Amino acid sequence: MLTHIDENNMPRMVDVSAKDDTQRSATASGIIHLNEAAFRAVKEGDGKKGPVLQTAVVAAIMGAKKTSELIPMCHPLMINSVKTQITELKNAFKLSVSVKITGKTGVEMEALTGVSVGLLAIYDMVKAVDKSMRISDIILERKEGGKSGVYVRE
Repeated sequence: MLTHIDENNMPRMVDVSAKDDTQRSATASGIIHLNEAAFRAVKEGDGKKGPVLQTAVVAAIMGAKKTSELIPMCHPLMINSVKTQITELKNAFKLSVSVKITGKTGVEMEALTGVSVGLLAIYDMVKAVDKSMRISDIILERKEGGKSGVYVRE
């Protein structure tokens, strides 16, 4: 059964008021693939628009914090922590975002939104150099807390 649809088939935000506050966390990741020139420009800090990776980190944090404003049925959450990690791959960067809260609902959407916004910030800052960039593999890697417990992607 879909939890965001009521008995009259109308959209609704799930009522979490009866749930206990628990520690919850989620980590998501995604990859942006660039051509060699764009990859070098980002890595060497030669972008015309400024420090690309640092900007992507700020964008990822902002994206996680603004998730409830972007995804219609997400609850606004008091986020305790957002951590990011950028890993260099061959002509690509992998962005990981981990979000923690103490609350009544999970933070998977915040981690996934953070990754998406962070990667889009890279795209925006480098599009003049590489219009063929590709964002891929945005996934939930891990979540903890709540009734469903621990999930780890294999």
